[in-house]
Amino acid sequence: MLPLTSPWMFPLTLLRKFVAIFFIVVAMAVGFNVQAAKESGKPKRPPSVVKVANVVAASISDPIEALGSLKANESVDITVHFAEFIRKIQFVEGQRVAQNDVLLVLEDAEEQALLQEANFTLQEAKRQLARIKAIAGRGDASQSVLDERQREFNVAKARFAGIESRLQDHTVSAPFAGLIGLRNISRGAYVAPGDVITTLIDDSAMKLDFSVPAIFLSTLKTGMLLTATTRAFPSEVFKGSVATLDNRVDPISRTVIVRAVLPNPKGILKPGLLMEVLLHANERRALLIPEEALVPKARKHFVMVVETNDGVSRVKQRQVSVGTRLNGKVEVLSELAEGEVVVIHGADKVRDNSEVKVVQAIHQSHQSQEGDK
Repeated sequence: MLPLTSPWMFPLTLLRKFVAIFFIVVAMAVGFNVQAAKESGKPKRPPSVVKVANVVAASISDPIEALGSLKANESVDITVHFAEFIRKIQFVEGQRVAQNDVLLVLEDAEEQALLQEANFTLQEAKRQLARIKAIAGRGDASQSVLDERQREFNVAKARFAGIESRLQDHTVSAPFAGLIGLRNISRGAYVAPGDVITTLIDDSAMKLDFSVPAIFLSTLKTGMLLTATTRAFPSEVFKGSVATLDNRVDPISRTVIVRAVLPNPKGILKPGLLMEVLLHANERRALLIPEEALVPKARKHFVMVVETNDGVSRVKQRQVSVGTRLNGKVEVLSELAEGEVVVIHGADKVRDNSEVKVVQAIHQSHQSQEGDK
């Protein structure tokens, strides 16, 4: 019997440990093979079902909303140059008139008599001048007499022209074509300068004045397009363009007045109407995707792009930069190209490079879009 401190004890103990480790490794290998066999026996996981939409390019703009008031393209109060009785009224309320149409005539009997008298005086001065010129031509009249007759003729001519001009002022005409307003006087009434007989407006186009915050000054340009609506005609959308900007910013409200022009071919717009204005600033071409395609993570935005090769569709995750948000759509500034396909439903069920099955493709239109503020 070997003593307990025999040198053969250590190798035997080590051998037992090696044998134990061997059996453990064999058992693990067998277990892995069994698990692999089970996994290989399971059916392959089907691809995730997704809905997709294509990336489109469209014209968009940044909207600026405001409230404005309409003014007539031209507007004037019809009055008289001097006090007189009205002899004739030649317009009807609500009538459309052409430029230089006669609207009313004042009493002019006295001026007609004065004009006739001035005409007689002018004709007499003209005959006297002609007679003196003939005599002076023979040397029988002095130059001073000829000068006197010339002066008398010039005075008579000027007096006749002055009375004729005053007589024309007895007739009030339309300064431009337009629409007559309400009549405030009657035939035979005595009117004086400043009394408003009626109003005349040119409503072929309307001026629309509205205030815009000064922070938009860099984007405001003449010729910019806009649309306007009013509750008076809820089904109508009126289109126009910016005509000019005011030359100063209001120091209290920090706004600038913008004046636009709206064509009014139907004549339905009236001065004073309140209009809701949508100004289209920064018009540009942009890439658009449905807003549902965005996958937010922290403060970043991602999209799942579908790539199809050899009949197999897989998704690739891409980080994108977004711009203006639209009505259900969003502007994409980077990492996408027109015509690419993105997942809009089912993105939460897929991972990068996973296989997918497209069940519905939504094709976006290429119409112009307006951005939300």
